[in-house]
Amino acid sequence: MTTRIRQLVVVVPARDEQKTMARCLDALEAALTQLRTRTTDCPDVRIIVVLDRCLDDTTDIVARYARVDAVVSSAGRVGAARARGIDTVLAASDVPRHEVWISNTDADSAVPPDWLGVQLEAAEAGHAVLLGAVRPDQEGLDAEQLAHYLLRHPLRESHRNVHGANLGVRADHYIAVGGFAAVATGEDVKLVAAIEALGLSVASTGRAAVLTSSRLLGRAPDGYSDVLRAIAG
Repeated sequence: MTTRIRQLVVVVPARDEQKTMARCLDALEAALTQLRTRTTDCPDVRIIVVLDRCLDDTTDIVARYARVDAVVSSAGRVGAARARGIDTVLAASDVPRHEVWISNTDADSAVPPDWLGVQLEAAEAGHAVLLGAVRPDQEGLDAEQLAHYLLRHPLRESHRNVHGANLGVRADHYIAVGGFAAVATGEDVKLVAAIEALGLSVASTGRAAVLTSSRLLGRAPDGYSDVLRAIAG
């Protein structure tokens, strides 16, 4: 089944990410440029950063990007921040929800140039969700630790890893399960589980893996940094 996608929504929650915000947005703009170059009937693409209790220079950095919109959140919880960004775009959109695809990443991450293309491909194939892969940068891990991570988390097509930094979902299915829960961590896992419970198609891929921070002290409890900390010992 082929599904026409008329709008791609990219949502990026950010909380004091001045060190990585520009890297994130530069990467998204490169992905948008490649999508528009390679896709003859390119959907409308909206990139929105949710500034969640930011006290550093993150807000000023985001303001430099003309193709990026920003909204402010005071929730202090990543689930609520993601939901706020999605709700903001959908409230202003008249595109039928089954023709809207929501691509999620994080402010401490950098998508590859083909990321939006891979997201769109999954959406147009009729999947409800796409589970993407991530790979840590080398800032907090040495070569041996990085190799150990990749051994335990290979970049393969069929996997069950859920990462908010690389997660796509069709808007009508997102709405059907109530969206992202307003939690401090695990909002991505909860969303995917709820969609799976409806018997909808959940695809996964190792293509277009997203580079993400390897910091060992993360923002979310029991999050990705805990996995890296276990590997680092």
